[in-house]
Amino acid sequence: MIGKAIKALILAPFHPEALERLRAIAQVTYESWMETGKLLSPEEMVERIERDELSIVVIEADFIFDEVFQGTKKLRFVGICRGAVNNVDIDAATEHGVVVVNTPARNAVSVAELTIGLMLSLARHIPTAHSTVKEGKWLDPVGPYLSLRGLELAGKTAGIVGLGAIGFEVAKRLRSFDMEILVYDPYVTAERASQVGARAADLPELMKQSDFVTIHCPLTSETTNLIGASEIELMKPAAYLINTAGWEIVDEKALLHALEQRRIVGAAFDTYQTHPVSPQSPFLKLDNVVLTPHIGGATDGTIKRYSDMLVDDIERFFSGKRPKNLVNPEVWKKDAR
Repeated sequence: MIGKAIKALILAPFHPEALERLRAIAQVTYESWMETGKLLSPEEMVERIERDELSIVVIEADFIFDEVFQGTKKLRFVGICRGAVNNVDIDAATEHGVVVVNTPARNAVSVAELTIGLMLSLARHIPTAHSTVKEGKWLDPVGPYLSLRGLELAGKTAGIVGLGAIGFEVAKRLRSFDMEILVYDPYVTAERASQVGARAADLPELMKQSDFVTIHCPLTSETTNLIGASEIELMKPAAYLINTAGWEIVDEKALLHALEQRRIVGAAFDTYQTHPVSPQSPFLKLDNVVLTPHIGGATDGTIKRYSDMLVDDIERFFSGKRPKNLVNPEVWKKDAR
């Protein structure tokens, strides 16, 4: 079934090598939304699929909901350059016999490395040190040696909330800093935690003992406000909190109060209630936070990883093999290929 009759529209950033691989089996139109600055409406999506006789559509920021699946019979494969699949109506895809494939853990390394960077930035006051030099405020040769004296990660305790793909990568890296690692994840065994030199703990113990608490659990009804006022109250006064997961996981008001009152020493965030963050956000006024503009997955490695994952699964599908990251296995059971 592989051949030039297969036509694909790639609406996400894609690695050049993966594009070349895909062009070997399909006619490819590449229109990354980050280059065009445009997301297709449902009507435009249907029109493109019908006009260009597309079998494959790969998206990152675009949406494909029920009206698209109802509007065309040509679409056979939807690729999502994300782990989350909330921008595709999976039930509608299944009903219309369309295979949906995602790219889980495609940014795990990237987010883990940013987390380590945020941890070091907090521990060693790196953003403040940079501003001090850049803005000509370094007037006393030894002043920063006192005012910006930080702490070493070695010998400290890191508490990881959520040992999924990202949390696991964070734990692997923290081992090299000679840190004690605690993990709270009710869905992960103690044996899994021990694979990265971590010890499983309940949430209160983790909050009490950790010098750094870093959030890596998915946002669900269970994890919304998982870290609330009572959990923050358990933290050491000299502890830091880092959130590169969903902002809703941490009670924002409780954390703000703790930071304003210096109940904990500091925090770092890569995720917010709005993107970009509101200019009225009270966190912008704090001097004990490090803020990054939702760049956890923004690396070339992330793009290459999900590009390769999707091309691998496109090759599998059009060779009659089950895709590795199939989101709706019911389609395969129905033999809707």
